[in-house]
Amino acid sequence: MCANCVPDSGQVSYGPKEQALGFYYYLEDKIRFPFQAQCIRAKAVSLLLKGEMLEVGRSAPEDAGSADMLVQIRWYRRTMGVPLSQLAGVNVGESTREALGDRHYWVAHSYCF
Repeated sequence: MCANCVPDSGQVSYGPKEQALGFYYYLEDKIRFPFQAQCIRAKAVSLLLKGEMLEVGRSAPEDAGSADMLVQIRWYRRTMGVPLSQLAGVNVGESTREALGDRHYWVAHSYCF
């Protein structure tokens, strides 16, 4: 499912920072913003509740500093970052659906950076 997410030449060893940046740019390239999403799980670092619907405007800056990719949403007239892994796309295109699926796969298998 996620074989093309982070390049692996077999000869180069990528550290956690390089892997995280590679995955960030992969997601940035594949996800089509804005898109509608639903919160699929509450997280201690986010104010969203399971089941809430929202619009994801864009990815947060790469230096936002998180083990998970953050995306920016409008929430009660404010813009805030939330973990992409707590969201599921609603009526999204194939490219966005694939990227979100890849992210969920990596999180489920503890491939966080």
